[in-house]
Amino acid sequence: MPKVKIQETDLYAPIKTLLEAQGYVVKGEVGSADIVAVRGDEEPLVVETKCGFALTLFHQAVERQRITDAVYVAVPRGSGKVFGASLKKNVKLCRRLGLGLMTVRLKDGFVEVHLDPAPYTPRKAPRQKARLLREFARLVGDPNTGGSTRKGLVTAYRQDALRCLSDLNEFGSTKAAIVARRTGVENARRLMADNHYGWFERVATGIYTLSPNGHRALGDYAEEITRACSMQSAAQAVVDADASHQPATVS
Repeated sequence: MPKVKIQETDLYAPIKTLLEAQGYVVKGEVGSADIVAVRGDEEPLVVETKCGFALTLFHQAVERQRITDAVYVAVPRGSGKVFGASLKKNVKLCRRLGLGLMTVRLKDGFVEVHLDPAPYTPRKAPRQKARLLREFARLVGDPNTGGSTRKGLVTAYRQDALRCLSDLNEFGSTKAAIVARRTGVENARRLMADNHYGWFERVATGIYTLSPNGHRALGDYAEEITRACSMQSAAQAVVDADASHQPATVS
């Protein structure tokens, strides 16, 4: 049996029934709005409908906010994890835009209001902000191109690991405290102990050397190592010059 194609008009009757039960007079396709509802002297209520979440749906709804603050978007209610995840994300988007959101279960006409329109005041996340700024400060240079995929990005953590890798390659098995002092990587001990990349081996308490993977990484990340170490040396030269009030000489 062929699947029946959903039409935007399928949403109208259930939404009209819901709003009329709340005392609204409801009419469809008034001016540029899909659904308009009026109750006494209150602000008109507008509902923009689509067969699924789409950018045009939000464009239209935002445009209707020029007419009234009471603007909803409405889509058919789907099922499964994919729709659930999409619904959650779009509720968050509507909250930021000051829009309401409804879904219509077409098999029985049940309308669920997930969000009512309201002015949005974003809640700040100071811990996330602090984490972002710490990563910004620790990241040496500008090794990534904005807009790249997350896979393969150079992080401050990886730059720290590469500096430790380079240091052990140059000096051999070394106490973590000494590696930390030479490289400027304050958490060198924890970093090498955690061994996230598999580059390090502990040969004695607090003493580390390169693993076979670490030796391979010297070739795989040679360019990155050079950049991370040279940029760190330049930054350290500036810090040392400031401390001694002498001009920095960076080769």
